[in-house]
Amino acid sequence: MDGAQVRPVMLVVDDDPAALDRAEAELARRFGADYGVRAKRDPAAALAFLRRAAAEGIRVPLVLADQWMGETTGAEFLREARALIPTCRRALLVDWRAWAHPPTADAIHRSMALGDVHYYVLKPWQSPDELFNRTVSEFLQDWTRTEGVGEREVVLVADHWTRRAHELRSLLTRNGVPHAALGRDDPRARAMLADAGLDGAPGPVVLAQNHPPLVDPTNAELVRAYGVDTDIEDGAAFDVLVVGAGPSGLAAAINAASEGLATLVVEGEAIGGQSASSSLIRNFPGFARGLSGAELAQRCYQQAWVLGARFVLTQRVVALAAGGDRTVRARLSSGTEVTARAVVLSTGVAWRRLGVASIDRFTGAGVFYGASASEAVALRGMRAVVVGGGNSAGQAAMHLQRYAAHVTLAIRGAALSEGMSQYLVDEILAAPNVTCRFRVEAVDAAGDSRLVGIVLRDRDTGIADLVPADALFVLIGAEAHTDWLPDEVERDRRGFIRTGRDIQRDPERALAAQPFETSMRRVFAVGDVRAGSVKRVASAVGEGAVVVQQIHTMFSSQMALSPGG
Repeated sequence: MDGAQVRPVMLVVDDDPAALDRAEAELARRFGADYGVRAKRDPAAALAFLRRAAAEGIRVPLVLADQWMGETTGAEFLREARALIPTCRRALLVDWRAWAHPPTADAIHRSMALGDVHYYVLKPWQSPDELFNRTVSEFLQDWTRTEGVGEREVVLVADHWTRRAHELRSLLTRNGVPHAALGRDDPRARAMLADAGLDGAPGPVVLAQNHPPLVDPTNAELVRAYGVDTDIEDGAAFDVLVVGAGPSGLAAAINAASEGLATLVVEGEAIGGQSASSSLIRNFPGFARGLSGAELAQRCYQQAWVLGARFVLTQRVVALAAGGDRTVRARLSSGTEVTARAVVLSTGVAWRRLGVASIDRFTGAGVFYGASASEAVALRGMRAVVVGGGNSAGQAAMHLQRYAAHVTLAIRGAALSEGMSQYLVDEILAAPNVTCRFRVEAVDAAGDSRLVGIVLRDRDTGIADLVPADALFVLIGAEAHTDWLPDEVERDRRGFIRTGRDIQRDPERALAAQPFETSMRRVFAVGDVRAGSVKRVASAVGEGAVVVQQIHTMFSSQMALSPGG
């Protein structure tokens, strides 16, 4: 059987015939045009189907299983399903009257903590059952986004293990652009290039619907191809300029635009900042099933845009200076200048580099700084090493283990619990293809044109050994790149921006400043770049919302001080 020609198949398992029939009928009625549906009363028969699907390349996006099924439980069944089809979304089928029943609730909590299931689904009891269908739709959307199934608006054709190909894939992924990335040796890629008359084109080629092909495009050219502005008119004036489109900057843009303030957001790389590379955020309020950083960023971007905020991507603010009439003047990397009555610095942080030359020479060609969710699918059946002991490293390891044959998590500390949330610790310890190495550091790399191994050295004994690796992901903390700011903006010794009463150089300013105001008038700082901030997405969003209220307070005080005010 040619799996590529078979529709993706959803599997539902329940030993209750009436409940199974209702679930099968509801899935077939709503999703049957695009997906096959298999319904099984016997878990052993269902596992046999999954084994065949894995062997024949049949795509299985979703597996639903009743928790209480005779000799086995849904959690046990889905654990085996995870091993057979790591990329499928898995959920426990639960009767609406029993979801909070202690044994059922305990099964949900435990299986989610171990990563065996993604969530639970209430069994359909009427038709149409829109709650059931909405939950299934969200699972399918998540699977489609990460698996790259079917035709895409944008197709990137490039030699996979090159730095530029990685940069373009990352830009598309982190900006939430639906796309497919194909190697030049892929038959589909060769056919597309031939159709476009670009068989011998050098460098990466981007084929976008209703747009001329792009040969080795710049970041700005690629961003413009999917409809985002990359520049602003010289001399434009705004109420609020937000520098950086991470979670805190996006929250500031949403709140400022919603209150009628003319808002401009300037971002040098991708919407969402570093958080956009996170494969799964499980502790953000309101998203019980979790969501990727790219999806959260896109939702926030669309919300801010609908409210009237303007965005400029692939540009950086390179200079700030006091302007006339109580404004701040900002110069962009293109040379364009804009003015704003208030500036919000939300530039976030950048991943700290290892500083090992033999490793860094593979950057973008096997070595990646950050979670780089765009690379995970390409590592099917390969080996990966993740260096880091925080939540970001743990999330990266759990995302990679869906695809890679094996993941080694290399940690400088003595235990996962020293830097990770407990839910991640539980998932990692339960993952069969993740090995943790404690008290080690990466000191060398092996390979010629591409990475083949990483040397890990024991920090206590000094003994080093070579770990086979097709890819290395480094998440070892972050640095604030704030050297471009004027001296008026006070920073601590690590470059993080001091605000409010943490300002040390000017005690009077510290007493007068609001909590997120910097030592420079009309300039605020929020999120990870702010000294003393809590490095979590939810807290960054909260700071981005609160800073707008502080800006209003500043505007009001300025009006009161104006002649006749």
